[in-house]
Amino acid sequence: MGKVIKGIFFLIAIFLFLNGCHSSVEKEDMFQFKNSYVGDNGAVGHITRQLPSPKGEHISGLELKTTEEPYGIIVNYRNKEITEEIEKNYKETALYNATFILALVKNADWVKFNFIEKEYKITRAELQNWYGKDVREFINEEELSAFIQAHLKDKNGVNQFFNE
Repeated sequence: MGKVIKGIFFLIAIFLFLNGCHSSVEKEDMFQFKNSYVGDNGAVGHITRQLPSPKGEHISGLELKTTEEPYGIIVNYRNKEITEEIEKNYKETALYNATFILALVKNADWVKFNFIEKEYKITRAELQNWYGKDVREFINEEELSAFIQAHLKDKNGVNQFFNE
């Protein structure tokens, strides 16, 4: 009887291990949160966790500004435990992440990124002017990502966006 119980626990442990490995590989579709609102911290949290962070940094918290319009989101970053100096592409990361957030969060008018070494605030109006398109029109992650990447290739355009 004792061997049977040990065998069952062993099989359950293997099942849980394999199931855990399987679920960590799957990436969540961010567009399931399209048309969410700034006040929906669960949706905003799911979106921001799927977005890239500058190398050597990770998100340490969110602030949702919902008490008065224009509504916005502040994304705070902190250092990972890395000792080597790594080049950080703050501008590209800010544009990429702001585009996704403003495409998915219906009533967000701005996003502020508090990176370790830089701080950027990007408004919906600035993005629409730069892209010449309302990013809320996109219907899937692949199209939006390709659109953003095409614009990020223009380093002069990226610098002009930030007036540098």
